Amino acid sequence: MACFTLGYLQALIIQCIILAALVACIQLLIPWLGSLTWPIIGQILSIILWAIVAIIVVYIVFSLLSCLLGSGGLAPFRLR
Repeated sequence: MACFTLGYLQALIIQCIILAALVACIQLLIPWLGSLTWPIIGQILSIILWAIVAIIVVYIVFSLLSCLLGSGGLAPFRLR
């Protein structure tokens, strides 16, 4: 898929919406899990969740930069 076409932007927006929905669902479950177990477990899960979100955001930013510079899109790295 070519960079910055409508299909590319559509796939990017869909991925962002799915990520936001997953984060919202997990954030709803974290206080419930904290009340069942020790509260520190909920805090640890929250930190892990935001670390995963940060990694995904960095991946998307670098894939957009590589797309802008002409080396590819949101596909994983390929070894030849």
